[in-house]
Amino acid sequence: MTLTVRTIDSLKPTPGHRVEYPDADVSGLALRVTPQGSKSWTLRYRLAGGRSGRLRRLTLGAYPAVDLAAARTAARKALGHVAVSGTDPAAAKQAARQGETFADLAKDYLKFHAKRHKRSWEEDDRKINVELLPHWRARKVKDITRRDVRALVETIAERAPITANRTLALIRKMFNYAIGADWIEANVASLIPKPGREQSRDRVLTEDEIRTVWDACEAERPALRALTRLRLVTAQRGGELQHMAWADVDLETGWWTIPGTVTKNKMPHRVPLSPTAVDILKTLQKNASADAWVFAGKTGARPLADVKHTGSRITARVKAARQAESGAVEPFDFKTHDLRRTAASMMASGGIPRLTISKILNHAESGVTAVYDRHGYDPEKRAALDWWALKLQAILENKDAGKVLAFARA
Repeated sequence: MTLTVRTIDSLKPTPGHRVEYPDADVSGLALRVTPQGSKSWTLRYRLAGGRSGRLRRLTLGAYPAVDLAAARTAARKALGHVAVSGTDPAAAKQAARQGETFADLAKDYLKFHAKRHKRSWEEDDRKINVELLPHWRARKVKDITRRDVRALVETIAERAPITANRTLALIRKMFNYAIGADWIEANVASLIPKPGREQSRDRVLTEDEIRTVWDACEAERPALRALTRLRLVTAQRGGELQHMAWADVDLETGWWTIPGTVTKNKMPHRVPLSPTAVDILKTLQKNASADAWVFAGKTGARPLADVKHTGSRITARVKAARQAESGAVEPFDFKTHDLRRTAASMMASGGIPRLTISKILNHAESGVTAVYDRHGYDPEKRAALDWWALKLQAILENKDAGKVLAFARA
C-alpha cells in the first residue's frame, strides 16, 4: 500500500502476530506493528554477490518519533549507499553498537519499550537494578553469552526460584529489543529452560482462617488494611485495586468501573460494590485528601506501591498469636493472592454459577460464544457479591450461615 499518515494512525495491532505493511513508494520499506500496538520502520534490502547477497534488514526507528517522510528519506539514503558503494547499513549500525554496555541497553529498553508499553515497567526497572546491573553493568552486550545468562539465573534460583524465572523472561525481552534495534543479531537467552520450578497455588482459606486474617489486618495502617480486606470482599486483583481512582468509584450507586488501561485483559470491567465494600471505601473517603487515587502513595501523585510484604506481616502476626496461645510454633501458610481465590471458592460453594464468578473475576474469554455474548451480567454479579458480603459477615461473626446459603441457591 501507499502509506499515508492517516493510514498509519488507523492501523490496529493483530493479537498474537507481528504484521508488516510494505510501502509502495519506497521498495523494501515497511511499517512493523507488534501485537502490543508499537509501530516501527524497517528496511529490507539485498547486497550483491557472494555470502553478503543474503537479505538484510535495517531498523530505522519507532513511529511517530520517526515520521513517514523521515522514514522514506532514511530508507532512500540507505538504499543509495547499498547501490553506489555496496556498504551494508545494518552492519554499520551494528558496528556502532559494539562498544555499548548492558547498562546502555537497560537505559534504552526502559525508556523506549518498557515505559511505553508495559504497565509493570517499574518491576522491570527494579529487577534490572537488583538482579542484572550488579553483574553486567559494564559488560558489552555483544559479549554476554548463553553461559552467562544460564549461570546468572541459576544463581538466582538457588535463593528465589520464581524470581529467577521472571528474570530470565526479562532478559529475553531485553535481548529481543536489542535485536530489533540492531544491537545484536541473536538472542542468547532463547531456549534456556526456566531454572525455577513453579507450582500453581490452590490455597483456599477456611472460615476460621478468614476470621484470623481479617483480624490480623487490623494492625496494618488504614490504607493497607482496607486494600487487603477489599481483595477478599470484591474478589478483584490486587494490582487493579491498587490503581483504584476515586473518579472510577460511585459510592451512591455502588459501582466501581475499572478502565481497560488497568485491567489484565485490557477490557473495562464493572465491579458491583456490596454494602461491605462501600463501608470500607467510605471510611477511607473520610480521611482522603484531594488525591486522585483511593490508595495513594506518599506524595499522592502515584498509587500505593509498598504492598508486597503485607501477607508476610499478617502471617507473622498470626504465628506469633498462636504461639502465645499454645506455647508452640504452629505453621500458617498465607499469601494475599489467596484472598481472591478464597472469595471465588466460597461463592462457588454457595451455588453461584461458575460463569457469574468468571465475570466477577474478569477472566478473559475466547471462542464464538464470547464474541456474540455481550450481556454484561451486572445483575448476576451484583446478586453474587451481595450474597458473598452476607456470607462473609456471617463468617466474621462466627454465626450459622445456613440462611445465606439458602438464599444463593434460591
